[in-house]
Amino acid sequence: MSKRIVLLPGDGIGVEVVREAKKIIDYLSERYGMEIRTGTYLAGGASLENCGEPVKDEVVEACKKSDAVLLGAVGGPRWDDFPADKRPEKALLRLRKELGLYNNLRPVTVFDSLKDASPLRPEVVDGVDLLVVRELTGGLYFGQPKGISEENGTEVGVDTMRYSVPEIERIAVAAFEAARGRRKKVTSVDKANILASSQLWRKTVASIAGNYPDVTLENMLVDNCAMQLIRNPSQFDVILTENMFGDILSDEAAMLTGSIGMLPSASLGDGPGMYEPVHGSAPDIAGQDIANPLATLASVALMFRYSLNHEQAARDIESAISKVLSDGYNCKDMSRHARHVLSTSEMGDKILETIKTTGDSK
Repeated sequence: MSKRIVLLPGDGIGVEVVREAKKIIDYLSERYGMEIRTGTYLAGGASLENCGEPVKDEVVEACKKSDAVLLGAVGGPRWDDFPADKRPEKALLRLRKELGLYNNLRPVTVFDSLKDASPLRPEVVDGVDLLVVRELTGGLYFGQPKGISEENGTEVGVDTMRYSVPEIERIAVAAFEAARGRRKKVTSVDKANILASSQLWRKTVASIAGNYPDVTLENMLVDNCAMQLIRNPSQFDVILTENMFGDILSDEAAMLTGSIGMLPSASLGDGPGMYEPVHGSAPDIAGQDIANPLATLASVALMFRYSLNHEQAARDIESAISKVLSDGYNCKDMSRHARHVLSTSEMGDKILETIKTTGDSK
């Protein structure tokens, strides 16, 4: 049975890294006889420039009918002064909402060959292998009321952090299920000493934990978690948290690896999964063929695992990334810790070559 993947290159370096991802998808499709069909559509600033809106209805429908969506990156300073409903990021938020993608997985692994690349001492990041499970469709980003209005002669901005029990329950289940396949520990992060939504969060997570006696639950305030990620990151297995806290903490965790360009993500839920690197569109280096595509390629591995149900293809990509890094290859953002600095396209070719070689030796 054929599979359909929607490619949304988006803006900036998104175009370049998705191009490299397509090489890998096409090859693995042929190797394993998966008959994967890809279609490329506009989203973000590219869609604004060509269609006048962040993402067209037809593109959303194509995503809904697909088996998976691969997104490059959206946004950039070019659109900073656009109205809120015409910002490139609206495409991302709409897709998450309409595809029902409430579960964002962000694995953070420090490769042995890159321990020296971390801003922290090698002994601090040694053995770091954690998973951030971020709730993706609630909280401040979606809560109502929201907006800017005038009160007593001055502008006032309002955002609402809102969570219901069912929203918390389903993301908590996802975290505990993930922990069962790992080291069986969940750290639930909130601000329960201040926020009512966090108090409900902590209470609800505790009720779900009762169904998982084999998994250890600890609660941690978000400010302490931010500190502990720098002080002792290897203590974490699965970090469970709400939307905004997860957004911030996962970017912090990414830097443990030495570059945000190394971090993949998977957004899962009721519809097709959406996969994207955590890095942004990096317009300052767009078009120069120097962006690091590894986060996008690792996101493709997650796509094969979670949406295409092909574990071997996922492992092919992950093994190739590990080998290429251990052999001393990397891109400009990690050039101080590489013996061989590759361009974006060269890195894509190197990963593809390694996958092919590994496959031939099996």
